[in-house]
Amino acid sequence: MSKYTTGEVAKLCGITVRTVQYYDQRSILIPSELTEGGRRLYSEEDVKKLRIICFLRDLDLPINTIAEILKDDDPHSVVTLLLQQHELTVKAELKDCQDKLESIKMLKDEIDAVEDFSVNSIGDIAHIMKNKDNLKKVRQKMMIYAIAGGAVEIAAVALWIMMGLWIPFAISYVIVAAVGIFWLLPYYYKKISYICPECHEVFKPNFWEFVFANHTPKTRKLTCSHCNKKHWCVETYDENSNLE
Repeated sequence: MSKYTTGEVAKLCGITVRTVQYYDQRSILIPSELTEGGRRLYSEEDVKKLRIICFLRDLDLPINTIAEILKDDDPHSVVTLLLQQHELTVKAELKDCQDKLESIKMLKDEIDAVEDFSVNSIGDIAHIMKNKDNLKKVRQKMMIYAIAGGAVEIAAVALWIMMGLWIPFAISYVIVAAVGIFWLLPYYYKKISYICPECHEVFKPNFWEFVFANHTPKTRKLTCSHCNKKHWCVETYDENSNLE
């Protein structure tokens, strides 16, 4: 079995020699062997124990508490529970960092998309960022309908081709179109507003202008109800609407 000196175990665990010596003095990591010259030698089990001690110290547990944990009848269960809790904490912190990175990326994209950047542009971007999650949920609901409607249409077309049954296709087409026109489109209109790039006001166009206006995934060419200028306006979630 391998034996390690104080310096070697310190290097393996990323700590100083003085720290290893301190743990020996506090009797929480006693070397498994001493040479005739008084040199400390540590076993593989000692190294594993030291790694656990270092982990517990990283959790800001005091030395006395660590000593009590290591003396417990079942220290394995205690350490395992602490590891599980620490894992959950790290995952939560990681998700928070990922959310912040996503927000930073989105902010950079929005800034790059603004031709004449100004203080007002910052306000527009802030409004978009604030409501991006709600707008995303609305678009996801629209996407679910589109996928479901598409699946029904594909199934109806397959019946028509394979069995010569065109009536299911006609019925499904009418139903999907009717749901889209009389429910989905009004639902989407209700949930969104637009930011005018000229006066930077948030407004909602009338329904028919919304329906027939040229649009991209994030913008729509509309006449602002505040400044009466027609521009490509940026889509955002309507804060006066309840997300259902």
